Amino acid sequence: MNPAAPRLAPLPVREWGETTRAMFRGHVKSADRYLTGEPDAPPMPGILGVLAHHTELASAWLAYNGLLLERPTVDPRERELVILRVAWRSESDYEWAQHVRTATALGITAQQIEAVRYGPQAAVWSPVQRALLAMTDQLLDRHRVDDATWAQLERYFDSRQLIELLFVAGSYLCLAMVFNSVALQPDPEQEERS
Repeated sequence: MNPAAPRLAPLPVREWGETTRAMFRGHVKSADRYLTGEPDAPPMPGILGVLAHHTELASAWLAYNGLLLERPTVDPRERELVILRVAWRSESDYEWAQHVRTATALGITAQQIEAVRYGPQAAVWSPVQRALLAMTDQLLDRHRVDDATWAQLERYFDSRQLIELLFVAGSYLCLAMVFNSVALQPDPEQEERS
């Protein structure tokens, strides 16, 4: 659980230099909405404020993560199941809240989101979803996918997709560790998300 106060608070937009602003404009589609400084500007997502503390790293991370989110080879709903399982298992409140919103927008049901908490054994899962959740648990527990689960995954995914799924699980574990360590608090609900 995150402590009440962040250890490293998101950097307020008013403190961003022009290099940081330009980098965000280059990597975040809706950056201008956040950067206007106008009273009606949407609040900056906490993750972007945290990344603003290190512009060069933020630039590289946003380019890399943009590939996973904007040009995926796997169905985004399958990606979100992996991310949600990582968020739940790592106890990342920030990641969980963000990706519940994303999953819901993609059509993942409330019943499925609840079932993520129980893992691959929940009755709601199809065989492919069960394999994805088993893969995620194995990566978190043993840092490798076992032979039986890998064989299951190969029935549904090609080599490019398999690599992408491994990177999704690892990347979102990395983010969860950052969010938990800096004690990033969930963003307020917003109707429009970037």
